[in-house]
Amino acid sequence: MLHEFASMVNIEKTIISSDIWEKKFVCDLSQCKGSCCVHGDSGAPLTEEEANILEALFPKIKPYLREAAVVAIEEQGKWVIDSDGDIVTPLINEQECAYCVFFDGVAFCGIEQAFSAGIIDFQKPLSCHLYPIRITKYKDFDALNYHEWEICKPACLLGKKENVSILRFLKEPLIRAYGEKWYTEAIQFSPSKD
Repeated sequence: MLHEFASMVNIEKTIISSDIWEKKFVCDLSQCKGSCCVHGDSGAPLTEEEANILEALFPKIKPYLREAAVVAIEEQGKWVIDSDGDIVTPLINEQECAYCVFFDGVAFCGIEQAFSAGIIDFQKPLSCHLYPIRITKYKDFDALNYHEWEICKPACLLGKKENVSILRFLKEPLIRAYGEKWYTEAIQFSPSKD
């Protein structure tokens, strides 16, 4: 069931900011170098289920990580509780996510490297896959909002150049989170019917 409000849209048990349709966004790793994995107040948000998955899969992910990452994870844990009380990935030296790896100066996800190699069936935390969308869970619904961050300015510029909305750019993780039917309903609100 679809309901449209001033700047929000309600689809099933989600309320979505109109920014998801209106803002343009395409990650530009050549410019940002994966900065979202390196900067921030805490690690990547995790669900309780994802924390358990990381506990179980760590032995298979470990070979894809840097030595400093393995040390940090073994000292802190596969996940930690941040200052807001949220479950997140641990950090190295209070900077980059302990699960990130670097190739030619660009940050990538070590979890996703193991997934791409066919070693595990968990791609990466949904919060990472969905970025720049942030989900806030409430009792009866999820609120999906665009998280604007200066380090993503190159992604906004490339998105405008290629005329790709956040909704279209994040099609795969949105389907992963909410399903094909949800996404099909969501595109009905897009001026370009992404």
